[in-house]
Amino acid sequence: MTSWDLLTCSIMAQRKPFQRLPTAVVPGSYVIRLHPDLVAFTFTGQEDIDVEVREQVKEVTLNSVDIKINSAKFTSSTVSLTGTTSYNVEDETATIAFPEALPVGAGKLSLDFVGELNDKMKGFYRSKYTHPNGETRYAAATQFEPTDARRAFPCWDEPAVKATFDITLVAPKDRVALSNMDVVEVKDHETDASLKVVRYSRSPIMSTYLLAFVVGEYDFIEDRSADGILVRVYTPLEKKEQGRFALEVAVKTLPFYKEYFGIAYPLPKMDLITIADFAAGAMENWGLITYRETALLVDPQNSSTQAKQWIALVVGHEIAHMWFGNLVTMEWWTHLWLNEGFATFVEYLCVDHCFPEYNIWNQFVTSDLTRALELDALKNSHPIEVPVGHPSEIDEIFDLISYSKGASVIRMLHDWIGDKDFRKGMNIYLNKFKYKNAATGDLWEALESASGKPVGKVMHTWTAQMGFPVLKVSDKQEGSSRIIEFKQCKFSADGEVPSQGDAAPLWLVPVSISCGSKPGDIHTRVVIDKATTTVTLDNVGPDEWIKINPGQVGVFRVQYSSDMLSRLLPGIQSKTLPPRDRLGLSNDLFALCTAGVSSTVEYLRLVESFTDEQEYIVWLDVACNLHKLGTLLTHTDYEAAFEAFNRRLFHKIGLHVGWDSKEDEGHSVPLLRSLVISRLGRNGHKETVAEAHKKLKSHASGKESLIADLRGPVYGIVLKTGDEKVYETLLKLFRSTDLHEEKMRIARILGSTRDQKLIERTLNFAISDEIRSQDTVFVLLSCGGCKLGRDMLWQFMKDKWQTLHDYYEGGFLLSRLVKSSCEDFASEEKAKEIEAFFAAHPAPAAERSVKQAVEKVRLNAAWLARDSDTMKSWLQEREAKLTA
Repeated sequence: MTSWDLLTCSIMAQRKPFQRLPTAVVPGSYVIRLHPDLVAFTFTGQEDIDVEVREQVKEVTLNSVDIKINSAKFTSSTVSLTGTTSYNVEDETATIAFPEALPVGAGKLSLDFVGELNDKMKGFYRSKYTHPNGETRYAAATQFEPTDARRAFPCWDEPAVKATFDITLVAPKDRVALSNMDVVEVKDHETDASLKVVRYSRSPIMSTYLLAFVVGEYDFIEDRSADGILVRVYTPLEKKEQGRFALEVAVKTLPFYKEYFGIAYPLPKMDLITIADFAAGAMENWGLITYRETALLVDPQNSSTQAKQWIALVVGHEIAHMWFGNLVTMEWWTHLWLNEGFATFVEYLCVDHCFPEYNIWNQFVTSDLTRALELDALKNSHPIEVPVGHPSEIDEIFDLISYSKGASVIRMLHDWIGDKDFRKGMNIYLNKFKYKNAATGDLWEALESASGKPVGKVMHTWTAQMGFPVLKVSDKQEGSSRIIEFKQCKFSADGEVPSQGDAAPLWLVPVSISCGSKPGDIHTRVVIDKATTTVTLDNVGPDEWIKINPGQVGVFRVQYSSDMLSRLLPGIQSKTLPPRDRLGLSNDLFALCTAGVSSTVEYLRLVESFTDEQEYIVWLDVACNLHKLGTLLTHTDYEAAFEAFNRRLFHKIGLHVGWDSKEDEGHSVPLLRSLVISRLGRNGHKETVAEAHKKLKSHASGKESLIADLRGPVYGIVLKTGDEKVYETLLKLFRSTDLHEEKMRIARILGSTRDQKLIERTLNFAISDEIRSQDTVFVLLSCGGCKLGRDMLWQFMKDKWQTLHDYYEGGFLLSRLVKSSCEDFASEEKAKEIEAFFAAHPAPAAERSVKQAVEKVRLNAAWLARDSDTMKSWLQEREAKLTA
């Protein structure tokens, strides 16, 4: 048993079994009045909760954290009782004891309470911002998902305990005060002439985590959707035009979803608002969606194509939640993926509708599918549906499995049953469970009803068990037919093949097949339901290539026989293989190399056939794979030979895209240009490095502004190759801009420097007052790109661990920091060191992240031990041959 096993056992022994709230008393409606004090950072509250007493009890237990209940009273038609309150910190509950049993039936629980406007970016919290006059001020905002409504008011803070909400906010007259619903009354405060009392209309029946309040200073722009919904985008003062793009997306999206799902958006308004301090990217509060500035604001002169595309996706994602999550809510957090997987899938439908020129489904493969497969190949992954209990366990499943694998499985299902039946099933599901709660099986039942296919049987194999299969494929020609043999087994990142038998994991795999004579068409569809399956393809010539999983729709890897792979390779060079299929070949082979199933040199040989490639998504996959390999090779003495390989590979496409944008070049070319320039410069291409320094000098002096799409690549190149003067130039640019996107473009790349003193400055800068706490983790992680920086980051995190741990209190940002700062090491010694550190410094909410990081370290070490010598010989021989 390792030190980590001992730690896990210890944590499990300390944590008592989780129990949901008692159901003897349940709420039907809340009437809540809150008064945040933006100077003292406290709030006072009163609430009347209409409850149903289902059985005679003398106690009422509900959720409450960091709130002091000053008075508690229960009234009904027959009694009026005063209660006393006790708290359970571990369970995050308050229990109100009454002198006699509450009578069964309707009653009212009335509470007076006080709380803190905390600085933890959860619950009801304060958010610092700078007024245009330079003054530092504070807003009050909320973030309740998953379990932090209990920090704003005592409540039954579980998704299945739905109720209506009547909200009243007390706020300064010169501040904007918003909640989920429209305003029905604004009046002067009873005793303070500087305050107003704002009352909102009653909400639909909803879960507590979807409630929201904001009090602060904002400008806004507004429009109405085609179906009459008032949409507003609230921005920092004097920045309302930066909300224009998000407003356009939202106004287009609402009627699209109404038509697609067959159900109208049920609220009278929708507000989208930026919060200066915000831990997540965005939050789907019903009718009041909150965002980071970088996820909502577009400056036409200073926002990149990538940033604009990201905002379109995030806006589409959050509005999708108005149906998936808000109208129909998962019964418990085990089914979180019903919210996040669907919203992630549907955001692509939305953006494809609003901006067909983006070809956004191409990018789904690199942004979601391949990233999910990488994580899910680990032994320390988890099923899409994972049992969770205590709040500390919930944050960890807001990850690529719930979001990206969930979306990928839905995409596969959508392709299998077809769009018509998918939409019909969605309408059945949403209508049956609107204003209620649902579990995964309810969705499968609706889609099965719509399609007539065994959806539940097939999809259970994808949501209930961890991982995914690799299909090992071979073929033989018989006359005009091609006989394909499939063998499926679980794909593991370490290449381990599970023993066959009844206990071996097995998936029901919807598989599509295409062939060289009609590369854009599906020749055959089949569901593979056995460990070994044979499929016959008619009318296929002996020289035709066969592509399994065209369009990369299936959630699996493909391992071709050498003959099948050799027939596919010319399709890469001739581009008769469609772009997603060229990407798929690259990504599957790279995964097989990292697992030790194939040689890494075999992948490098494949990559050389992409020199004439011009599609962004293919280059993005190649670049990501080579970046991972390059990170591994920082532990070797032949990093320079690998950089030379990269320079040769990207040289031709670099000449093609150049530095200058061209009229009507399309959406993906600026993305490709940014990627290629970055790869060339960061791998030491002299002309690119020189041009980057030249462009930074002109930009910083004000002589010629650098277009937004090139700033990230240029900043990264000059920081890696420059000196302290360059670093100071970037800091000056950081301090002179008020666009948060530009600030983060700089701050998240500062650690690219290779200078020890400057890396140390960046680490300290990350925890300074100049960096918002929401961004600290990302600035720290920028230092991990080289061996020196990685070592310094790890030491810094250990030295500052208590501060970081206490500040983020186990949220997902801490998990991100833990995993990303540790996983790129490559030795057993370092794996043991990481295990020992977290055994001594437990982080229960990051427990799975630590295990994943340690597993990755050991995989890296095995990869180096297995392939390093052959890679070194091949790279050096290749360089010698090409430079001779």
